Amino acid sequence: MDKIKFIKDTKFENLPKTSGVYFFYSGKELIYIGKAINIKNRVKNHFQQPSYRDNLFIDKVNKIGFIETNSEIEALILEANLIKKHQPRFNVVWRDDKNYFYVAIAQNEQKIPYVYITHQLKAKSYKLKANYIGPFVEGVALKKTLRFLRKAFPYYTNKTHSKNKCTYCHLDLCPGPELFENPPSPKATEGLREYRRNIKKLILILQGKRGAVLNSLKKEMKILAKDNKFEEAGKIRDKIFALQQIMAHTNVITLNNSRATSDVAQNSWGNTQKILQGITNQPKKIHRIECYDISNIQGNQSTGSMVVFVDGKPDKSQYKKFKIHPVKYREAVISQNGKLFNRVKIGNKPNDIAMLQETIARRLAHPEWDYPEIMLIDGGIAQLNVAIRVKDLNLKTRPIKVISIAKGRQELFVENRKDPIPLKNLPQEVYNLVKNLDDEAHRFAIAYHKKLRKKNLLQ
Repeated sequence: MDKIKFIKDTKFENLPKTSGVYFFYSGKELIYIGKAINIKNRVKNHFQQPSYRDNLFIDKVNKIGFIETNSEIEALILEANLIKKHQPRFNVVWRDDKNYFYVAIAQNEQKIPYVYITHQLKAKSYKLKANYIGPFVEGVALKKTLRFLRKAFPYYTNKTHSKNKCTYCHLDLCPGPELFENPPSPKATEGLREYRRNIKKLILILQGKRGAVLNSLKKEMKILAKDNKFEEAGKIRDKIFALQQIMAHTNVITLNNSRATSDVAQNSWGNTQKILQGITNQPKKIHRIECYDISNIQGNQSTGSMVVFVDGKPDKSQYKKFKIHPVKYREAVISQNGKLFNRVKIGNKPNDIAMLQETIARRLAHPEWDYPEIMLIDGGIAQLNVAIRVKDLNLKTRPIKVISIAKGRQELFVENRKDPIPLKNLPQEVYNLVKNLDDEAHRFAIAYHKKLRKKNLLQ
């Protein structure tokens, strides 16, 4: 765990604008721990717009600390582990007449683990041995987190399973009925061993040990590849990719105060766009910004999304979605005005760079949609460069400035700028604008992705 950093008194300007966990002290006593999407805004809200619970302790606070995290999921998990470790007295609160939330890992008579959420550490009505992880403060955020982690580590939520595949099986979220065979086949026995290993990794992630899980998966992949078991190694690689995507891209924390979501709404767009002009070196007045994201889970139903903000506000009537059809060794030919200008091999495996390239090229082939002054890309330097290459192929689109947000390292890459800008160093208005754009693009891509998967399931 990173070391806690402190600010003097209540100098909120020294707090970061990133996700993480914050600490309130009264003298030397730690009295409250909280999590936040934006530490600076959340801590300020405690003092400037206190709730009835805040009024119980806020006047006692004389020291504030914080730990930054790379994602909201990491903040949620870190908060749970720190509350369990320190048990601050003002974290012992009741929510809707219920206690904190816990993730329970139990086993049935066949010693097959299953996962569920509970308020009770011990089941009173029947004897049940379970491993409890928590406490988690926010139930909705915990449910979202488990929903996303289930994509990387499919698990059962009940101690039994029907003989037929359930809906979650078809969505690759459930291991299926095979592990319940009695007597078990050799394949079922091996599948159960792998499932138990996956559950152990899920537990480690919920305990805040994501790095250990990723290192373990990478070692497994190398061993399999060394033994020429390339298919199995590929599955591990896909699991690593899915886990990294989940941890970096997922939004699970509920905003505690809607006024903290966007300084763009509180300040004039003219001021915000001038600041953005300076950062991007865009000589044109910024009116339209587009943000792109790729939704790709295990290589199936790959989709691209484009959301549009006009004068700092989303214009959903102009959103676009792109269905990408990854066929083995297919060569995507992208053209503008009938002229061939780019080829990209998609293949039948996840390739976010190629998919992003296709999405942007297809979008830029539509000048009737109006071109933006700024294009925001979800990703790092590789995604930035591919977007620049595509838009520079056309004289009309070259004036567009491209920026990209790397959430893993919490940095903003800007076209023609050598070094990235740490997100915490961005002006508040620009930080919130970029974050809102990226969140909206990811939400829109995931929504379309789910629609395609549901449609495919019903066919």
